[in-house]
Amino acid sequence: MGGFFGVNGKKLQRQYKKHLSSFTTWAPREHAHQWIIYPENMGSHLSIDEVALSQGELYTILTNKKFKGKKGSLVAIVAGTKADQVIEHICKIDYKKRSLVKEITLDMANSMKLISKRCFPKATQVTDRFHVQKLALEALQEIRIKHRWEAMDFENQLILKTKSENKTYIPLLLPNGDSVKQLLARSRYILYKSREKWTQSQNERAQILFGLYPDIKQAYNLNQQLRGIYNNHNDKHIAMTKLAHWYRNVEQSGFKNFNILLNTITVNYQSILNYFDNRSTNASAESFNAKIKAFRSQFRGVRNVDFFLFRLSNLFA
Repeated sequence: MGGFFGVNGKKLQRQYKKHLSSFTTWAPREHAHQWIIYPENMGSHLSIDEVALSQGELYTILTNKKFKGKKGSLVAIVAGTKADQVIEHICKIDYKKRSLVKEITLDMANSMKLISKRCFPKATQVTDRFHVQKLALEALQEIRIKHRWEAMDFENQLILKTKSENKTYIPLLLPNGDSVKQLLARSRYILYKSREKWTQSQNERAQILFGLYPDIKQAYNLNQQLRGIYNNHNDKHIAMTKLAHWYRNVEQSGFKNFNILLNTITVNYQSILNYFDNRSTNASAESFNAKIKAFRSQFRGVRNVDFFLFRLSNLFA
C-alpha cells in the first residue's frame, strides 16, 4: 500500500501521456495546436463561438447543437479568431456536408458572421439573444457605475471637509440602512433580475434606488422591455413591431450607451429577428465552453495545448 501512495504524480502523468494513452499515434497531433476537424460530427444546426484555452489565447469552436455539449458535439476547433484562417480550415470539410447546414447561431462579431457566410453559404444566421441582452445589461450597469463613482467622490469630499473641521464623518443612511454609496454598489444584482424575482429587501432597495435615480429606473425598464420581447413573442412580425416600439423608447431616453446598442442591433437586425423562427440560441456552445473551462481548471491550466486538445477530443469528438 505504501508503494502505491508513493507514486509520483508527474511521472504517472508522463506514463499516461507517452504509453497508456493513444496520444503518440493520434492522427491530428502534428497540427492540433492550429486546427482539428471532425467532419463526421457535422449536423444541420451548428453553433460557432470563441473560447480561451491557455493564457487568454482564443480558439474558434464549431459545435453540433444536436449533442448539447456532450460527446459528438465538437466539429472543429481552430486557433485564433481571424476569419481567413478559420475559413481555410473549416473548408477542409467537404462542401456537400457544409451546404447541408440549415442554421448557425453566433454572436455579433463580424469575423463570426464572415466565417459562417463563407463556410455555410446556405445556412440562416441567428444572433444569439443572450449576447444582445448582455449588451443591454452592460449599458444599464454603466449608468449605475457612473452614479456610484459620483457618490464615492461626494462622500470623499465630505470626509475631507469634516476632517479639516476636526469632526467625525457620519454617513447619511437611507431607510433600508444603506448609505448612498452602498445602495449603488449593492444594487448591481437587482438590476440583472426581473421584478418578480426580487426578495423583499431587494424590492425595498430597488424602490429607494429608483426614487433617487430615475434614469436607472428608466434604463432598467428598457432592459425589461427587451427581455419581454424575447420571452413573450414567438411570432417574427409581432417581434418586429415590439422592437420598433422599443427603438422609439430608447431614442426618447437620450441614453448615449443605449443608442450605441441600438446601432449595433440595427447592423445585426435580420439575424436578430431570425431568432424568432426557431428560438435558437448559443446555449449549447456556452455549455460546451463552460465544460472546457471546468476541464481546464481540473488540470490546473493548460501546460501542453496539443495534449489538452487530445483529451478534449476524446471527451467531446
